[in-house]
Amino acid sequence: MIGDALDGARIAVTGATGFLGTALVERLLRSVPGCQLVLLIRPGRRTPALERARREVFRNDCFDRLRAQLGDGFDAEIERRVTVIGGDVATDGLGLDDEGRGRLASCDVVMHVAAAVSFDSPLDAAVEVNLLGPPRVAAVLADAGSKAHLVAVSTAYVAGTRRGRSPEALLADTPFAIEVSWRGEVDAARRARGDVDAASRAPERLAGFAKRARSELGAAGPPLLAERLEKLRLEWVTDTMVDAGRARAKGLGWPDVYAYTKALGERALLDACTEGGVAFTIVRPSIIESALAEPRAGWIRGFRMAEPVIISYGRGLLKQFPGIPEGVVDVIPVDLVVAALIAVAARGPNPAGPDVFQVASGARNPLRYRRLVNLVQGWFREHPLYDSEGQPIVVPEWSFPGRGRVQRQLLRTTRALSAAERVITSLPIRGRQAELSSRFEERRSEAERALGYVQLYGAYAETEAVFDVDRLLALWSSLPPEDQAVFGFDPGVIDWPHYVRNVHLPSIVANSRVRTTAGRKTGASRQERGRRAVLSPARHLAAFDLENTLIASNVVESYAWLATRHLPMDERVQFTLRTLREGPALLALDRRDRGDFLRHFYRRYEGAPAEQLFSDSWEMFSSLILARSFPSGIRRIRRHRALGHRTVLITGALDFVIAPLRPLFDDIVCASLGQDAEGRLTGELLAGPPTGEARTLAMASYAEAEGLRLEESVAYADSASDLPMLEAVGFPVAVNPEAKLATIARKRGWHVEHWARAPGFAKHRLPIGPLLRSGAHGVPKRYPMYSRAEGGDR
Repeated sequence: MIGDALDGARIAVTGATGFLGTALVERLLRSVPGCQLVLLIRPGRRTPALERARREVFRNDCFDRLRAQLGDGFDAEIERRVTVIGGDVATDGLGLDDEGRGRLASCDVVMHVAAAVSFDSPLDAAVEVNLLGPPRVAAVLADAGSKAHLVAVSTAYVAGTRRGRSPEALLADTPFAIEVSWRGEVDAARRARGDVDAASRAPERLAGFAKRARSELGAAGPPLLAERLEKLRLEWVTDTMVDAGRARAKGLGWPDVYAYTKALGERALLDACTEGGVAFTIVRPSIIESALAEPRAGWIRGFRMAEPVIISYGRGLLKQFPGIPEGVVDVIPVDLVVAALIAVAARGPNPAGPDVFQVASGARNPLRYRRLVNLVQGWFREHPLYDSEGQPIVVPEWSFPGRGRVQRQLLRTTRALSAAERVITSLPIRGRQAELSSRFEERRSEAERALGYVQLYGAYAETEAVFDVDRLLALWSSLPPEDQAVFGFDPGVIDWPHYVRNVHLPSIVANSRVRTTAGRKTGASRQERGRRAVLSPARHLAAFDLENTLIASNVVESYAWLATRHLPMDERVQFTLRTLREGPALLALDRRDRGDFLRHFYRRYEGAPAEQLFSDSWEMFSSLILARSFPSGIRRIRRHRALGHRTVLITGALDFVIAPLRPLFDDIVCASLGQDAEGRLTGELLAGPPTGEARTLAMASYAEAEGLRLEESVAYADSASDLPMLEAVGFPVAVNPEAKLATIARKRGWHVEHWARAPGFAKHRLPIGPLLRSGAHGVPKRYPMYSRAEGGDR
């Protein structure tokens, strides 16, 4: 009896926070009540191993059944039977202290489940966990003189891409073994990481990262651009190492880096156990999917291999997928794998030497690819997903094309969408028009995701290997009926139509963020939820940008209005033509650096009479600013103040321009120009303009002085140059966003507002002030700066 064999046993489990590990821990606690568990869990940066176990293991819904059985005694049972030690299989010695090594070595069984299960892990990361993890566990046991039975979980796909039957045998004993030194592969992977990191720091590559960062963020300021550059560099290193792992695996005959490192991990384990005298058994599952029955039908943790493909198909995003119609998709429910692992542990090590068990369905109860597609297609036609408008999504017919053909089609699609996105992002559009860029980005992401699925999983839909399960079935047959009833792992019991239609698909759809009901949503929309969050009484501070956030105007228009206020008609024409000619250069400077643009532009005010400007600004307020204001924005400021929130305007506009707006806000941070002894503006700023990261510092200083918390504050802005300000608060709002910010806001799930000008005001194509005539002969008044700078660039 399995329960008797493991009664009183101390069983260590690595990888308990993962899908298989969580299910294994739950089953041991529920079905083997006499055992004690030692869980080796990697501590987080700020989270101890014990806290990770509480949050990520025992609070998972996998334990609902056990929690219901034990009631209030659940926590006490866990404390009595479970010991958690901090360790990391990616570190030599597992990162254990003396106490941790002693507890691991004192176990009767060590189940090594931890793995980097992603099929596209970076080469070096997969090597450290999947290849070196098993021999590291064996080395700790050997050094301590432990007699523990090591049960190591591998994968059936260590067989590679070969055709035909794959026996339950050590790789060295199979006729298909590829002779390659696992130590050499480790050294090469580690060298590759260093080489790639060095290459990422080459001047020409850093220049490329900088160019891309600027294209994505615009004039967001040096700190954010530097942060984005470094993130792009690290992403490039990771992507290059992913490509290196994929290329090396395929070159040696494995479908991906996961199978490749698992295969070499088996060889490294054999060498370590032979040298250290550690008894071990290898268990190779195929594709592990949702539970057939234990702890409940359909239980799953996270998305496995098939789920992203199936959900994308159900949403109509994946029009076709490669595969061999008559090929076998070797799927095995997680509870069957768990039961097999427990049975192997109860059996103990093979006295004749290490052996292998494959937990797979293909040889015993094959699920053909065409049958799976038909089952999935039929289910989604009966239970369709719904689009954002509440309309049913009709799933496409799959034609089983070749992988190369699908990849080429998706590559063409992603390139075309990327080109369209670049064009739109470069255009000076904002608001709802800018959302077109966001939609293109979303479509491109969907196409890239589909391409990734094809590259990662296409080989598994084309596999022609059949995994023998003779040893597994022999072990099953050796169990008494009582154990067979509790620990079922015979793949022959799976009814595929029932499992796919009634267990697996309902489960993954329920765990996905997809619509399953027709009609428009009856609850609050995302827009309403976002607005409710920013207008919560719990908010502390509301910070506002000005240009294109509260008014459809900018510093150039304000300057043009004031400058032409006292110019005769002929000079107005000259001024307008000169300003239009300068437009592209000014726009380019603004996009490069907002602060430099303001310093450069404000020099045009040199020599202007301050008193006259301040007076004219009040008239400009009614003629230009108010006419171009967004009533919704003004109402939002008043709403925040009514809720008791502090309100602050942070803008690069000049103080005399925004003076009429002061009553709206509690405080204003803006730009100011110096004056000479004659009361004329110098054209030089008294302090650095509040742009980019300077806005964040100003906002942070204000919040600290007022005792406010930025994580409970709101910021409103329209441009990617305002990213530092938006990122600094807990509730960023993109208002009439430009294309770059619209894309960023969609990716990050930020609230977006579209505020429009009030109808009824006269619309002037050019922001020029009304012509004034004064004096006995009707000679227009002129600012000295314009009379002195005619034909110049001021």
